[in-house]
Amino acid sequence: MSTLVMRFWLCFLLPVALLDSFAFGQSVSGTAQLAAAVSEPVHLTPDANGAVPAEQIRQLLQRAEEKDLENDKQQRDYTYIERVDRRQLDGHGSVKKSETWTSEILEIYGEPLARMTEKDGKPLSASAAKKEDDKIQKIIDKRKNESEAERRKRLEKEEKARAEDRKFVLEIADAFNFRLMGSETIEGRDAWVLEGDPRPDYQAKDRNARILSQFRGRVWIDKTDVQWVKLDVIAVDTVAIGFVLARIHKGTHLVVEMTRVNDEVWLPKHVQLHFDARVALFKSYNDDVEQNYRDYKKFRSDSKVTVVGDPQ
Repeated sequence: MSTLVMRFWLCFLLPVALLDSFAFGQSVSGTAQLAAAVSEPVHLTPDANGAVPAEQIRQLLQRAEEKDLENDKQQRDYTYIERVDRRQLDGHGSVKKSETWTSEILEIYGEPLARMTEKDGKPLSASAAKKEDDKIQKIIDKRKNESEAERRKRLEKEEKARAEDRKFVLEIADAFNFRLMGSETIEGRDAWVLEGDPRPDYQAKDRNARILSQFRGRVWIDKTDVQWVKLDVIAVDTVAIGFVLARIHKGTHLVVEMTRVNDEVWLPKHVQLHFDARVALFKSYNDDVEQNYRDYKKFRSDSKVTVVGDPQ
């Protein structure tokens, strides 16, 4: 469940679709547009009350999205380690169950796949490790035997999902009143700090964007790379997803931190999520989830590899 939760949250809350969409290459014209966008300077000019015009925010978020599309493309050249700590809470906020697992994240035919290596701090048994290897091999075999028509259909579906993500992102500037709170140093680099509160008069153009009015938060954007480096978002009201699919409760809280790897790409470093929700009217979740990413290794290049974090 935690993986589904993270993909869902990061898809609609981040000014980029980091963990939910993966760029499978760009056309020549698309690459040219990206290069042009990256070369243009971004200026934030707040008024006397610290409010930044929506058009400037829109430009900034567009740049951040384009930058992250390039990050997604480069992320396919990396393997890394993901450690997940999940604590299930009771009605009083006390931990009733905890579990951890560590996985190696591989890229197979452009698709990120997790191969679990540890559970609750212990290496998997031989039989459990074989199941993980068999799972990966099954997907490899499926992709190897994929017909051209099947591949085209899969890629079209993924592109459609990315297009929906972009539509959502473009509404963020209209959904919030952003204020420039100043600058902070993140990993030794200067970053803008923007705080956004939901606009009371906001009317969503995209149906998926209606939920934006239930959130507020801050985003840190690197001034040099125009790349979001930290996000802190909280639900200020109950959020209904679908008719009976899920209800995310007030107080659900997400913090995401990125890191610069090999002086070329920004990738996830740390995620904290307090998730309070009811799914399909039957299952309640009151979880604290923490995800740490480390040991990014580039496997398609001979360039120097930067290791993120300390060994667990």
